[in-house]
Amino acid sequence: MGANVTYSPMPLRIPLQPLFLFLCLLLSGCAQSPGDKAKSIAREVMENMGGEKGWNDTRYLAWTFNDQYQVWDKHQNRFRWEQDSLVAIINTDTKDGKVYVDGQELQDPEEKQKLLERAYALWINNSYWLVMPFKLLDPGVTLRYVGEEQTMDGAPADVLEMTFAQVGLTPQNKYKLWMDKEQGLVTQWAFFRSAEDAEPSFTRRWGDYKDYGSIKLASDRSNSQGDFKLTDIAAPAEVPDNVFNSPTPIEKL
Repeated sequence: MGANVTYSPMPLRIPLQPLFLFLCLLLSGCAQSPGDKAKSIAREVMENMGGEKGWNDTRYLAWTFNDQYQVWDKHQNRFRWEQDSLVAIINTDTKDGKVYVDGQELQDPEEKQKLLERAYALWINNSYWLVMPFKLLDPGVTLRYVGEEQTMDGAPADVLEMTFAQVGLTPQNKYKLWMDKEQGLVTQWAFFRSAEDAEPSFTRRWGDYKDYGSIKLASDRSNSQGDFKLTDIAAPAEVPDNVFNSPTPIEKL
């Protein structure tokens, strides 16, 4: 008879280096940095609003903000701003343009330059009140994940802090943004004049989303102090020829 043979299981040897790398990757995915998590949430928000393609495909935007009506041609960098009988039409790249008062072109060079600079600043400010969520990943923007909170309406939200690295006209500003967990959209924001401020200058809703062409935009900026809305919002595929040359107020699009 043959001899009894006892089989001993071979020890399982796993190379340590690949295992270590795998664990590092696993842990890094779980322990996402506040900046990376914030960017991930921002990308989701932008996608839910129409994404980069929807934003790039949108050429014209029109809206009323604080009794000021404006039309922005994103593709050709043209901006029309009007209030009462004052009209400014500028190129947002060169900052050149024309200013009209009561239908007459303003000739005084110093006054004209002052009003063109004002129109440029209003383009930056007023458009931010309309399209801020599409600007979350712009160059010079720093996002940080703060945590989870409830909005003023009691909805659970992820909260981001947004600061700026020497970009724009007011790089000292700071914003706090609430991204609704269910909607995947910005539903509240707070504005700080300085990144060092402990309390915001205001906290407002960012709500009442509707589809405009290929993107979503919100009009409600109310809070407990009162109602405030952006009105006459439009994103037409085409605009009349007179929009960027009429010296008098135009019919709203």
